[in-house]
Amino acid sequence: MDSSSRDSAPGAVAAVRRVDYSGDGLVESDVAASPYLQVRSWVDAAVTAAADRDDVPEPAALSVATVDATGTPDVRTVLMRFLDPRGPGFVTNLDSAKSQHLQANPRVAAALTWPALYRAIRFRGTAELIGRDEVEAYFDSRPYGSRLSAWASDQSRPAADRHELERRWQEVLERFPDTGGDHDVPVPDFWGGWRIVCDEVEFWAGRRNRLHDRIVFRRTGDGDLADAGSWTRLRLQP
Repeated sequence: MDSSSRDSAPGAVAAVRRVDYSGDGLVESDVAASPYLQVRSWVDAAVTAAADRDDVPEPAALSVATVDATGTPDVRTVLMRFLDPRGPGFVTNLDSAKSQHLQANPRVAAALTWPALYRAIRFRGTAELIGRDEVEAYFDSRPYGSRLSAWASDQSRPAADRHELERRWQEVLERFPDTGGDHDVPVPDFWGGWRIVCDEVEFWAGRRNRLHDRIVFRRTGDGDLADAGSWTRLRLQP
């Protein structure tokens, strides 16, 4: 059966686009000593690429998977706003669906994916709340409109229509006028952040003929992502 026949079979995606990945791959000799150094290297490369080209529009886009009270998985994309040896982190409403899931079951998985670079990083571990001082420092660095939206959105709750969102926005706009200062919009009590304390970090690099590279670090000690002695490294088949 030729490829055109396969693509037109019942249930097939119409006009399948096939791309043979031409990435640089990832060999053991090029892998950093610790997962943090490797994550930092790839994230920095993605940020640099985003500044120079149009096909890496949001290098910090992080897909986060949680499990709800019924055991059903749920996934959404947020922006990675923290990255240090303790793990990647993101901000959110602490009453949101994702936060409720993590409060009940802190096990979490997340992924950074850069299709144009033929690279991805997968994180698996446990979520913990980010300290209030870090949250406040980040919140004050946000643009004025982003700080307002934290107040205006009752995240994950139903809204009657777009008008309701616009009305709530106008209310907080009047409540917290723009003074041009970092503290003109206070941090809501219900707003915070989560950090992923990783047990496993996998680096995926696309190769031709689908013979991709997968290098994974798995925790063997109590150290952070920068502590090379707390991790073992192995290659997984694609």
